[in-house]
Amino acid sequence: MCSILDIDLDYFNQINNPHRRLEKLLAWAGCPVMVVVENHNEVLKKWKGIIKKMNLTEPQHILHVDEHHDMMDEKATLNIANVIYHAMKIWPSVQVHWLVEHAIDSPAIWLSDPTWEKLSKRFTWGTNRPYNWPKPHIVSVCTSPEFISSQLRKELMMVIDQSRNGLTKQINSDS
Repeated sequence: MCSILDIDLDYFNQINNPHRRLEKLLAWAGCPVMVVVENHNEVLKKWKGIIKKMNLTEPQHILHVDEHHDMMDEKATLNIANVIYHAMKIWPSVQVHWLVEHAIDSPAIWLSDPTWEKLSKRFTWGTNRPYNWPKPHIVSVCTSPEFISSQLRKELMMVIDQSRNGLTKQINSDS
């Protein structure tokens, strides 16, 4: 059972102590960030490549840590606003939890009623990770330069780099 932790740095815009929150999230994940992209629509192709390369099953869980739900349209062309819609479309059994501090709206207002009725059974959201949510096999980060200040982005990327280095040291010392 494959699980993905999908972090968009814009999530940390309105968060108290964003550095500590990111550190805790990465510590919970227990695996290094494998993918860093600038625009969220770039991540789906990366996930597919990692799944194939690591011989993983199709994802059953995506923890989507983001200021936006990324289900803002049903266009056939992948874009930054519909990446989670596309993930749910190509992986028909994936469960998605949108970890969000202040939900700005619901996917229900963006998607057609039949589409939302189908997807809503597999989509939840809230301020906490669901109980017993599986740890990820894949961790990805989207830097979203147009949605976050360059200073906060730089600081959060330093946290990610420190986490990567710490996990690498831990893995090497465990071998």
